[in-house]
Parts: sequence; C-alpha cells; structure tokens
Amino acid sequence: MALASKAETKAAVDAAAWMFNAVTSVGIIIVNKFLMATYGFSFATTLTGLHFVATTLMTVVLRWLGFIQPSHLPLLELLKFVLFANFSIVGMNVSLMWNSVGFYQIAKLSMIPVLCLFEIVFDSIRYSRDTKLSIGLVLIGVGVCTVTDVSVNMKGFIAASIAVWSTALQQYYVHFLQKKYSLSSFNLLGHTAPAQAGTLLLLGPFLDYWLTNMRIDAFNYTTPSVVLIILSCMIAIGTNLSQFICIGRFTAVSFQVLGHMKTILVLILGFIFFGKEGLNIQVVVGMMIAVLGMIWYGNASSKPGGKERRSLPTSKQRHGQDFPEDERV
Repeated sequence: MALASKAETKAAVDAAAWMFNAVTSVGIIIVNKFLMATYGFSFATTLTGLHFVATTLMTVVLRWLGFIQPSHLPLLELLKFVLFANFSIVGMNVSLMWNSVGFYQIAKLSMIPVLCLFEIVFDSIRYSRDTKLSIGLVLIGVGVCTVTDVSVNMKGFIAASIAVWSTALQQYYVHFLQKKYSLSSFNLLGHTAPAQAGTLLLLGPFLDYWLTNMRIDAFNYTTPSVVLIILSCMIAIGTNLSQFICIGRFTAVSFQVLGHMKTILVLILGFIFFGKEGLNIQVVVGMMIAVLGMIWYGNASSKPGGKERRSLPTSKQRHGQDFPEDERV
C-alpha cells in the first residue's frame, strides 16, 4: 500500500510539473507572438536576456527567503552550460531566419534522436523496441502537423545543425548537472540564470540588429508593448524553472517527447484564436498520430526493460558480490 501511495504521489507530481511547463511554454509563445506581430518587437535574443534577468531576480528573492540553500557548481561546468545554452538560443533564431518553416520544424524534431544518442553513449541507456517505435510515431505525427514546405541552403543547414546539437547538449546537461552535483532546479537556475542574463544582454542587441536591421534603443515603446514585455518576462520565470524541473524528473528525451504536446496545444489555440485557417485534415491526422505516440511512449518507457541504464560492476562486485539489476530511468 505504501509503495502504491508513493508511486501515485510521484505520478501526480510528474503530471503537475509537466502541466506547469506546458501552460507557461504555450503562454509565452502566445504573448511573444502578440508582442512581435502587433507591436513589431522583433528583438528575440535581447528579450530572452530579459527573461533570464527576471529569473535571476526570482532566485535572489528565493535565496533571501531561505528556499534556496547554498550550493556549488564549478566554474568550468557553468561556462560549458552557458556556452551550450547561448548557442542554442542564437542558433534557433538564426535557423528560423535562414530556413523555411518546414525545415526549421524538421530540425527541431531531430533533437529527439540526438538526445537518444547522448543517453546511449554517455549514460549506457538502452531502449526497448516499443519505446523506439513510439518515439518514431511521435516524430511522424508532429511532422505531419507542422512540416509544410521544406527548402534549405548550406548556411541554413549549418545554423540548424548548431541549433539542434547545442540545444540537445544544453538539455542533456541540465539533467547531468542536477544529478552529479545534487542540485535542485532552483539551485541550478541560481547558478546559470545570472550568467545567461549577462551574456545575452551583451550579445542580444548586436545579434538582433544583424537579424532585423533594427535597433532596440530606437523601438517605439508604448504602454501596451512594455506591459507585454513585462508579462513575457514573468511567464518566462515559470518556463525556465519548469524546464529544469521536468528534465530533472523525466530526462531530456522524455521532456522532448512529451514536450511536443505543446506544439499540438499551440496549433489548437491558433485554431481557436485565428479560425479554421489554422486547422485542416493534415493537422488533425498529425495530432491524432502524435498523441497516440505519446501515450504509447509513456506506457512503453515505464515498463521493465522499456528504458533502462545498465550499471557497470564495481571492483567489489567483481570480487564475488551480487551484481545490481538494471536501473530504471
């Protein structure tokens, strides 16, 4: 009974964490789209820097209130994380500018197999046949939903490759650092958010000018646009925090697979707000395939052997002690 209660509690917390991430991620997409489409605020990299400023302030307040305990993260690890994370942000922005929407979506889908490769190589993870097939079904469904025209050039391909690999490294590194240094999501954000805020605010205005040929200091700031910027920053606190929470609980691959539900939610909300133009038979079929794939993945990966880490024997175990069973992840 106690084990069942513990499992139910974990499932409830997992569901709450994912819902928190889904709501904040979809919310920030809608707010940012409105901010950029209605008021012409196209400074995506600088806006991301402001998001991390808000997140940094949140961690400072929580540390002052005693919710975040002192922790240690080596400077080299912090620098590597910030490098991966900033290349991810810049790479995604440049990839969207240089590639068609279709190829941009394909690039985003390719993060799942890249993350699977990282887990197989670095964590000795093995996947069952059903788990592999369910991931493939999710990719097919989301691809049917989102991929339309596909065209690519060499510089766009390079930008997309940098974006995919750096994003996968950043998400894998979140789980790696939390586990290696016993860091909570709040602790890790407390270390990484200030560094990302500083670097992105230094880099952002120059990159945004290169991408848009507009200067952020020359933007016509009105009360509604400023309110939307502040709202975007407030939602980003939840998005950044929930991402770390989810990756810490689910691993980066599961976070990506389940995260494609957010793509479906964005399409549904687009239909609600913008009418039938955003919905057709292709999108509906793709949604159904993707949802079936996500349900299959959740069931397949949770079964014994669905997704496991094979533990290597220690020196003591080699000398006669029992070998551990495969560790479920």
